[in-house]
Amino acid sequence: MSALYGTYARSDLAFERGEGVRLYDQQGREYLDFHSGIAVNALGHADPHLVSTLKAAADKIWHTSNVFTIPEQERLGQRLVDLTFADRVFFTNSGAEAIECAIKTARHYFFAKGEPDRYEIIAFTGSFHGRTLGTIAAGGNPSYLEGFGPPMPGFKHTKPGDLEAVKALIGPQTCGILIEPVQGEGGVTAMSVEFMQGLRKLCDEHGLVLILDEVQCGFGRTGRFFAHEWADITPDIVAVAKAIGGGFPLGACLATEEVAASMVPGTHGSTYGGNPLACTVGNAVLDRITAPGFLDHVNQMGQRLGWHLQQLAQKYPDYVLEMRGKGLLAGIKIAPPVRDFVARLRDDHQLLAIGAGDNVLRLIPPLIITEADIEEAMSKLGAAFDAIEAETASTAAAS
Repeated sequence: MSALYGTYARSDLAFERGEGVRLYDQQGREYLDFHSGIAVNALGHADPHLVSTLKAAADKIWHTSNVFTIPEQERLGQRLVDLTFADRVFFTNSGAEAIECAIKTARHYFFAKGEPDRYEIIAFTGSFHGRTLGTIAAGGNPSYLEGFGPPMPGFKHTKPGDLEAVKALIGPQTCGILIEPVQGEGGVTAMSVEFMQGLRKLCDEHGLVLILDEVQCGFGRTGRFFAHEWADITPDIVAVAKAIGGGFPLGACLATEEVAASMVPGTHGSTYGGNPLACTVGNAVLDRITAPGFLDHVNQMGQRLGWHLQQLAQKYPDYVLEMRGKGLLAGIKIAPPVRDFVARLRDDHQLLAIGAGDNVLRLIPPLIITEADIEEAMSKLGAAFDAIEAETASTAAAS
């Protein structure tokens, strides 16, 4: 019996090494990785630049404390400011912590303005913001809230896509709106440009803070640095994690100067967040993501993945019911139970993918993927559907 908490429905599969978009188990079998550690391994496995940077950093300083200046953190923060809407950055260890920082920043902004009663945040069904008590309350998913006592107050929820429903929830206690531009866990639902622009307008009209959760869809995943750039809007706060560390635990909360100004010493902190080792790796990841042509490649591969999935849907209309997502955060709603289908892909076809809500198969490969890799994945998906079809026919014949 494992000594670990039983919180994960783990496969027995264990990997020994990785290279590019491939993983190898302890028996040497090769797997095509369209899972990416849930959108974390943006540069795949054993990226030479990340590996050499990490090895060199390990010989220097692993950790000090945020009571000291950390040059690597200062550099990464400034680079993120130069690349985005933001003026200030707070580094964390995870996406949930980045969202917690975003919530605290939004609420404290109004507290500092003399409006402490403005603490409520409008969020959306189908969202996922993390596993802390604060972030499960923000997500509002009953299955994640069950068993942990009363949900933290201060969140209202509505279905995404309906601006009138959002407007109806705005009241004197509302301080902001929190949304994923592309929902990942909830079903790979991409928000429309019109809806995102409408949320920005509502925030401007009512003096609210627009908070975006780009933990999964940010850092190049959709073909632009941040997914909200497709809607041509400027948020007030953005939470990012996963790809920012390329596999090393790292997250960040980005904010405008106006919103972040009240976050003075004592209002927030982190022991490990933004330590020298993490930020050195973060800078190496940013080197690669901002290299000329990198995001163009991601955008192109996202389009090619979408095209190939459309072909798959035409060939297997009984199994592929709907296309979702944006760029290299792609989803297909399928007929077979997604949990079983993920296991079939993994065990029978050596393709790693992940399920999402609404019986959606999530495909989130490393951003370095090639069209040949995409074609190989489509071949494996097709083989899995063919096997189901053959099994169904055999069962029908036997009966």
